[in-house]
Amino acid sequence: MVVGLGNPGAEFEETRHNAGADAVDLLVGRLGADLRKERALRARVWRGHPFDMAADLAASGPEAPLVLAVPTVFMNESGLAVRALAQRYTAGDPSLIVVVHDDLDLAPGRVKVKSGGAAAGHNGLRSIQAHLRSSGFWRVRIGIGKPPSSAAGARYVLSRPAGRDAELHREGVRRAAEALAILLERGPTAAMDAANQDLSGRDA
Repeated sequence: MVVGLGNPGAEFEETRHNAGADAVDLLVGRLGADLRKERALRARVWRGHPFDMAADLAASGPEAPLVLAVPTVFMNESGLAVRALAQRYTAGDPSLIVVVHDDLDLAPGRVKVKSGGAAAGHNGLRSIQAHLRSSGFWRVRIGIGKPPSSAAGARYVLSRPAGRDAELHREGVRRAAEALAILLERGPTAAMDAANQDLSGRDA
C-alpha cells in the first residue's frame, strides 16, 4: 500500500508540502487510472494489479491488490486515513506501507527511499506514527530544501516554489513516482539503489 501525503483543496496543489500526494497522483495518471474518494477511509483510493509486486509489499501474497491512496484529511491528521487504510488492506502491518512525503532535510529534487526513522518535525509522519503506534513503514522522501528561517517554516512548506526551485520540485516529484514504480515492481532494495543518489549520479 502506498500513501502520498498532502493537504486537500485547490489552494494547496503543487505546494511543497503536497509533494508526496503529487507523486502518487502522477503514478496513478501514468497507469491511466484515477483515485476515487472513499469517505470511510478518509482518502482518495485506487486498487489494481499493474505490477508484479514485490512479495514483501503485498498484504496476502502476490495476488493481493496494489493500493494507491492520498488522504483527504489535512496533513496533521494523516494518521487517521493511514490507520483506516492499513486496517483494511495490510492487516495493520506497517512494513507493508509506503508513505511518500516532502522532506526539509533533502535538497530540492533529491529523493531517498528508507525504512523507519523519526518524524523529524513532519506533522504528517508524526500523526501516522501515533495512529499506527509504529515507525516501521517504508518512506519515499522528496526533498524540498530548508526555509530561509525557522519562523518562515510553515509559510515555506505551504507555498509553491518558483523559478529553478520549481523545476527541481517537479523533478523530485517525477523521480519519486519512478522510485515508487521500481519499488512496486522490483522491491525496496532496487528502489533504494535507483533513488538514493544525487542529481549528478553520485551515491548519497
